[in-house]
Amino acid sequence: MLCDEAMHDQTVRLAGSLVAVDPELEREFEARLVESSTLAFRVAYGVLRHRQDAEDVAQDAFVKAYRNFRQLRERERFRAWLVRMTWRLAIDRQRNDRRRLAREDTAPGPFGPGVLDDLEARERASRLWAAIDTLPDKLRVAIVLANIEEHDIGEVARLLDLPEGTVKSRLFLARQRLKELLQ
Repeated sequence: MLCDEAMHDQTVRLAGSLVAVDPELEREFEARLVESSTLAFRVAYGVLRHRQDAEDVAQDAFVKAYRNFRQLRERERFRAWLVRMTWRLAIDRQRNDRRRLAREDTAPGPFGPGVLDDLEARERASRLWAAIDTLPDKLRVAIVLANIEEHDIGEVARLLDLPEGTVKSRLFLARQRLKELLQ
């Protein structure tokens, strides 16, 4: 994954390369984007599990956010808005770009010490992600944000603009379905 500093540098370049009519609006957008840049990448990566695709989706989300920032009425909800936008773009990318699967299905090299353990771990991770991919979008985003990205329930609720009880319910349902799928 991109380190925070590299993502920050990309974000500053993106924000600096776009010309806004209102300098105050541009400064506010840049500040909000810088504080949320790694979050967008992590959300995209949680869906796509491929660094380059996640970077592309995060950048697409930044551009879309820039174009629509002026219309965002509640600016304090920028992070939640960016997460939802990134999530939707990543899901669209996943649905339309099945070539990604070919990149993940590379044949393993010769078997040596530790290689079998690594293969088993990758197989378990692959089975888990395949099960996560079968979940409905609303359950998948909750489980990825809470369990993969390790956000607490309150933050997931804020990011998705949902009550905490709804997030807890979705996490419960997602875990139940994953348990059934993985048995």
